Amino acid sequence: MTLFRTLALGLTLTLAAGHLAVAQTRTPAKKTTSTAKKTTTVKKTAPVEKATTATKTTTTKTTTTVATPAAPVKAPLTADEATGGLREALSQGVTRAVAQAGEADGFNGNADIRIPFPPEAELIAVTLRKVRAGALVDNFEVALNRAAETASAQAKPIFLNAVQSLSLQDALSLATSKESDAATTLLYEKTAADLRTAFQPTVQQSLEKTGAIKLYAEMVARYNKIPLVTPLNPQLVPYATEKTVDGLFALIAAEEGRIRQNPAAQGSALLKRVFGK
Repeated sequence: MTLFRTLALGLTLTLAAGHLAVAQTRTPAKKTTSTAKKTTTVKKTAPVEKATTATKTTTTKTTTTVATPAAPVKAPLTADEATGGLREALSQGVTRAVAQAGEADGFNGNADIRIPFPPEAELIAVTLRKVRAGALVDNFEVALNRAAETASAQAKPIFLNAVQSLSLQDALSLATSKESDAATTLLYEKTAADLRTAFQPTVQQSLEKTGAIKLYAEMVARYNKIPLVTPLNPQLVPYATEKTVDGLFALIAAEEGRIRQNPAAQGSALLKRVFGK
């Protein structure tokens, strides 16, 4: 009996030692597995972050690369081009000025060019207004400006001929001038006197047609009949001619300024070439 118990106790101790060995073996295995998993996680994450950084760098380089087109080079303006452009600008200015001035109220309704009572006869106007004849003065001024409008409608060929005969010795400097009316000023200086002479018969006919000459003669006669005044006999036709020509030149100068300011709006390749900036 005692022997049997001894054998059973030994067997029990042997089995317990075997279970303890198995338990010790399993515990390190779990730790190794956990470590392996952690190591694997670190290795997978690191490459993903590097790949993302590389992609961002590539995108930045592509965005900052921009090609800049070369600006076109404008060929120098020639003297022939400048001359042609100036003549075309003046011709266009004449055409539009004549059309504008020849309309109803082209002179009478335009404060910039409206012809006033002749200065040398201003005393006549002042005196007649004092004796209640102001209506006669007002009617005359309207007739005077109507005559300028009628004459302007016939001025185109006379002015265009002056443009074509104008000598442009320094066309390049005129074309590139900062003055908005440089060409018109030259045309006035060179041709105004001849234009007045050529235009005077047309103005006289217009003054007669509108009744301005008759009204003027009536005013002068009434003034000269006033006691103690010094008789006056101012000439109307030369004055009206000068003011009509000056008014047309003012409109031509304004047209030249518009062409210089915006040549692209004029529809001419030559004007764009000569006056384009």
